[in-house]
Amino acid sequence: MNTKINPPRYPRDFAGHGATPPNADWPNGARIAVQFVLNYEEGGENCLLHGDVASEAFLSEIVGAAPWVGQRHWNMESIYDYGARAGFWRLHRLLTGANVPVTVYGVASALARSPDQVEAMQSANWEIASHGLKWIDYKDHTPEAETADIAEAIRLHTEVTGERPRGWYTGRCSVNTVALAAAQGLDYISDTYDDDLPYWAQIDGRDQLIIPYTLDCNDMRFATPQGFNSGDQFYAYLKDTFDALYAEGQTGQAKMMSIGLHCRLIGRPGRVQALKRFIDYIQGFEGVWTPRRIEIAEHWVANHPPKPKSIVASQLPRAEFLAHFGGIFEHSEWIADRAFDLELGPAHDSVAGVHSVMCRMFRSASDAKRLGVLNAHPDLAGKLAAAKRLTAESTAEQASAGLDALTDDERAAFSDMNTTYVAKHGFPFIIAVKDHDKAGILRAFERRIDNDTATEFTEACKQVERIARLRLEALL
Repeated sequence: MNTKINPPRYPRDFAGHGATPPNADWPNGARIAVQFVLNYEEGGENCLLHGDVASEAFLSEIVGAAPWVGQRHWNMESIYDYGARAGFWRLHRLLTGANVPVTVYGVASALARSPDQVEAMQSANWEIASHGLKWIDYKDHTPEAETADIAEAIRLHTEVTGERPRGWYTGRCSVNTVALAAAQGLDYISDTYDDDLPYWAQIDGRDQLIIPYTLDCNDMRFATPQGFNSGDQFYAYLKDTFDALYAEGQTGQAKMMSIGLHCRLIGRPGRVQALKRFIDYIQGFEGVWTPRRIEIAEHWVANHPPKPKSIVASQLPRAEFLAHFGGIFEHSEWIADRAFDLELGPAHDSVAGVHSVMCRMFRSASDAKRLGVLNAHPDLAGKLAAAKRLTAESTAEQASAGLDALTDDERAAFSDMNTTYVAKHGFPFIIAVKDHDKAGILRAFERRIDNDTATEFTEACKQVERIARLRLEALL
């Protein structure tokens, strides 16, 4: 047996909710949840006044700006100032006038510099989630430094708003951000862009709710190359996204649409009309829910609580992996042992995932090894079955097709064909009996017995993989 202790494990999850995502079951049968986020960053961006080494260079009218090391960038600062001085209030009037609830991603240091805006957010009953301590890039921060900033952000946010934040979004995050934020006991984290629905993530043994955010339905694309050049483009993109998701909601697969806004971007008069047109558009539809993110979190907790898997294949130690999967291929534990050393991850914590890695090891084995697997299978209704010496899996499979209750004539027919088949091909006749009844198995036996051995070897291997699939479905 392989004794490697730390095989490769791949943390990214390509499976998600899969081909059949859950019905979100939004309140009052809503077909879509449209969620508006207002990022409040003005006063929290990179600036020498904030103790940073260079000026801001991200998400402004100066597309392609570079940081000015050791210098204040007056134009950049005044563009950000516009967001606080004018853009915020224009958006506040629009969103409150349309009775659209909002989640604010508030940078704690920016909130501290904007008491009038915070008061207006709270008077409108907007949720204020945390957008970190400063609007800076954390990709090169140590985990310790980032943890310190997260803790300070929560402290300052609580001091400024009077309430601890329940949601978190760093934005310019590191690979450690989600795990570090999860340690703070937050209701939800949004530093992902990987789904149209919330989901649960296991982080350090804790179930953490993730509510994904968006970079496509986001006015930031007014400030990026190949982004939106006009409000019409922004409106068209939002409308197309809404139409696609609303149609899915009509078929029982209701989703969530996130819309990201920035005071200094969509708050400009030449762009805000696009947002107004979109709000007017969706208010003409039935079954549109426009919650704050915290309400999405509360709904998901109440209606879609975490459901731990009984077997999480990629997280099992070798001994447990073999205990669960060593018998999937008949008397061939070596296949599971080799599969364990592959690059397993969340995508393999499913029937299809485990089947995939085990079949890979079977297919890549030598012909002699695969022949050994074929010969590990018992004859159908043969002597081992009569002596009750089959594996539990084979016993159940043969019984499912009625092979444990043959007439004398049927038993004789199976015995003759088993003998002829093995003599010709050198391995037993193999078929996934759960896919057939007794008569169908006999017909397949009669049809395949005259095939050449190469053809039968290929077919037998396919049947072995099919048997493994059925066994995994029963297990998982």
